[in-house]
Formats: sequence, C-alpha cells, structure tokens
Amino acid sequence: MKKLFLVGALALFGAMNAQFGLKAGLNIASIDNFAEDQSSRIGFYGGVFYNAPLSSSIKIQPELLYNSKGVKGEGELDDEGETTASLNLDYISIPVMFQYNVTPEFYFEVGPEFSILASAKYKMLGMSFDVKEGFNTFDVGLGIGAGYYFKPVNLGLTARYTVGFIDTFKDYEESSKNGAFQIGLAYKFKK
Repeated sequence: MKKLFLVGALALFGAMNAQFGLKAGLNIASIDNFAEDQSSRIGFYGGVFYNAPLSSSIKIQPELLYNSKGVKGEGELDDEGETTASLNLDYISIPVMFQYNVTPEFYFEVGPEFSILASAKYKMLGMSFDVKEGFNTFDVGLGIGAGYYFKPVNLGLTARYTVGFIDTFKDYEESSKNGAFQIGLAYKFKK
C-alpha cells in the first residue's frame, strides 16, 4: 500500500509540474542504401508535447508530431536543369524522450519514436504519384538530441537525430531505413 501511495504521489507531483508545449522545425531527411544519386530532402515537422519531471534533473516528454521525410533524386531534370524528382514520406510520429537537465536551461535527450506512414508520394516533373503501397506503414526508431530553453520566455532551441529500425520499403533488395536531423523551436506554456 505504501508503494502504491508513493507512486501515486510521484505521478501527481509530476502532473502538477508538467508543461504542455508546441514545437516545429526542419527535417533534413534521407533513406540509407536507397539510390546512389539521392540527396537529403528538406521537410517540416511540428506538433505538441507534454513535459513532466520524474526527478529534479530527469524529465519525460511524449510528443505527437507530423513528420515530413523522404529523399530528393538527381535523375529527372526540368528545362532549367533543376532536379524535380522527390520521394515525400509523411508520418504521424510519437517520440517519448527522456531528458537529462545538465543545467536548468540545457538538456540532453534520448528515447524511442513510433511512426505511422500517413502518405507516400513520388513527385516528378510537376506530377505526383501515390506510392504508399510499396512502403511499410509502421516504423520504430531512436532519437538522440539536445536543447536549450531561454527561461524568461520559455522558448527553446532543439536539435535531434532520429534513425529508423524498420525497412522503409516493403520489397527492396537492400535494407533501407529513414534518418532525419531535426532542428527547430519549442515553446512551453507558462504554468
């Protein structure tokens, strides 16, 4: 009974000190072992998070994000000689990050990320093709990052690298997984 009371008290304390927030930024995404002539694709991520303390220096932060990943190709060129081929993969992601505060403002983080594929489009020369059937619809990955909050305004600068563990394509001769470097801003609503 004492253990149950202690767990309940810790959960209540964490909920009372937790903060909701918004975050958004850029993904610099790639798919390893996909094609020789590929380059990183710049995409967007954004969503909400819930930051709850587990102790004075450790916090847990589950997030719900829209995540735009994929790659750019070098194959097809338009009249100006510009690359116009890209593979756009849009995910709904749920990272669960464990954060360690080195100082009250600066933290490191690590945790799993669970993603569901919302859409997959191949774009070339102004045309768009739905190619979702050729991709695995679920991905599990790992995120590692850091961040810094400017305390008076509760605005933070964040950076994270995520790598997927499940093959991106259903039937592809080589193992190919998502990877993305994310940089962005986060805002915690004041308590």
